[in-house]
Amino acid sequence: MHHNPYHVCATCIHFKSIKMQPGEMIYFCKRLKYETQPHYTFNCWEPKDHVKKLMQKRRGL
Repeated sequence: MHHNPYHVCATCIHFKSIKMQPGEMIYFCKRLKYETQPHYTFNCWEPKDHVKKLMQKRRGL
């Protein structure tokens, strides 16, 4: 299995970060409907457009 360094919640279209108070953030998956972390990985990952472009650029396409 090939490791994709971009395949994390923070690069997914369903990822949302919410600033609660100064210094406090909540990270949420809109698709799964629960709290997550930017570095977590799930099989339902759908990369954001700018991440797709970066992945294509890095592949040399």
